[in-house]
Amino acid sequence: MFWKLLDAREPPAAAAADPATDERFMRHALALAERAEQEYDEVPVGAVLVSPDGEVVGEGWNRNIRDHDPSAHAEIVAMRQGGARLGNHRLVGCTLYVTLEPCAMCAMAMVHARIARVVYAATDPKTGAAGSVFDLLADPRHNHRVAVTGGVLAAEAGTRLTNYFRRKRGKPPLT
Repeated sequence: MFWKLLDAREPPAAAAADPATDERFMRHALALAERAEQEYDEVPVGAVLVSPDGEVVGEGWNRNIRDHDPSAHAEIVAMRQGGARLGNHRLVGCTLYVTLEPCAMCAMAMVHARIARVVYAATDPKTGAAGSVFDLLADPRHNHRVAVTGGVLAAEAGTRLTNYFRRKRGKPPLT
């Protein structure tokens, strides 16, 4: 009964979608993605978790290769940091900015954390779970749905990802 009452409360809303704000935080996420690639040779994905007040409460980049941890995607790292900083496993009202469309694991972590909104750059045509391959964030069977905005600085993020994999295969970068 307690859990039904808890879920019935109106959660705080995420900050309203503002293209300039979305671009600013996505640029921060892109800088983290660049750090992942340049410093750690990780797949260049970065994520920034922002509170309803507009404060960065978590950030991360892919660390699964370095940490030998299949769950250490940029989104998970940022949410872990945000949860520790806020002292709560619920990240109600927060917005997560990420340079690549979340996978199923990350999407379900967002649902469980009660993230209000995710903003992503490039779509993931193989494992995207925010609408391209799967649409886990909008599934009406969940007791929480995450608002989704895609395509913010998509070309820049997509080119970075493509060039990372081209480099790994010994091919010249795209411009």
